[in-house]
Amino acid sequence: MRDVWVRGAAMTAFGKHIDRTARDLVEEAVAGALTDAELTAHDVQAVYVGNAVAGAIGGQESMRGQVVLRRTGLMGVPIVNVENADASGSTALHLAWQAVAHGACDCAVAIGYEKFDHQDRARSFRAVNAGMDLSELSDVFGPQGSQERSVLLDLAGALSWGDGSDRFDVEPLALVAVKNHYHASMNPCAHYRQVLTVDQVKAARPIAGPLTRLMCAPLSDGAACTVVCAGDFHRGRRGGAKIAASVLRSGRGDDLRVPMTLRAAARHAYETAGLGPEDIDLAEVHDVTAIAELFVCAELGFCKREEAARLVLDRTTWLGGRMPVNPSGGLLARGHPLGATGIAQVVELTWQLEGRCGQRQVASARAGLADNIGGWIGSDVGAGVIHILTR
Repeated sequence: MRDVWVRGAAMTAFGKHIDRTARDLVEEAVAGALTDAELTAHDVQAVYVGNAVAGAIGGQESMRGQVVLRRTGLMGVPIVNVENADASGSTALHLAWQAVAHGACDCAVAIGYEKFDHQDRARSFRAVNAGMDLSELSDVFGPQGSQERSVLLDLAGALSWGDGSDRFDVEPLALVAVKNHYHASMNPCAHYRQVLTVDQVKAARPIAGPLTRLMCAPLSDGAACTVVCAGDFHRGRRGGAKIAASVLRSGRGDDLRVPMTLRAAARHAYETAGLGPEDIDLAEVHDVTAIAELFVCAELGFCKREEAARLVLDRTTWLGGRMPVNPSGGLLARGHPLGATGIAQVVELTWQLEGRCGQRQVASARAGLADNIGGWIGSDVGAGVIHILTR
């Protein structure tokens, strides 16, 4: 396989962009990434577009990528539409990496975007809940499913209050939210940029189990884009970050004898990159809730499960700590436009490895990991994607 590099990386600000269309957001991200790569649309040989809920929100099915890209100069290039729940964007990037690594093309673009209908929250929740088996939702909630809240947040709250093995005290959960909002306060692309206190997080509206509103990711609008090129592609700039590993797996479903997919995906990624968890300098993980960040850190091998809370209590995962987690602010504060999230994580890693993150820069960063998951099926996530980037 050939070496693959992220040569261009860009994203819009995440937030509630009521007055902007999905096409507008995508055009900004694509133009930014191509400019960053010092390339033009004529240099691109394949495009992969990740989106999760445009069909459920606005009815745009079948050719979402062609619709949002029609004015970017990329028409005529092969465009592949990718839908894989929250992992749609990172799955698009995995496919772009695969195409370049195996020689199908020399330069590919991976885009992720999402545009929620903030005027109709019930529609937004129905779209998010489609990241589960709807027949199971019907069994629990009736034929209409749960239309007024996110079932995945209910599930996360329930998991934290299990038989004791997955129990997390409220204090470290609140600190995860405080940490990520502090990191986001230095990120001009973040949905939320206000510094919080532990008391504010605890006092926020209850959601499920120990979770309050500030321990849960917002549904954001936004787009992110990466330009990936073969190492020997001689156009454009020579900077960026090398994709040392790109791993996509589906979950274990109902087979409890099999480990959860993130652990297996991480092991494969470490072996491919020739690194271990101890070599990772920073990580962007799928903190759809504060519970998720602690759980994922253990699954990725950064600590034992019973030690996960110590990572945030001892400030290991804060900026300035041994291994900052979610220096962008993560899903909790940078925001969570489902289809854009996985690519936004890789944009952050690329910027960090190039030393372009200003106040939130991780010193001497040489290896970063992005973990993105999508949906929930049976006893595991629907999809898990790990990217390891190096410089």
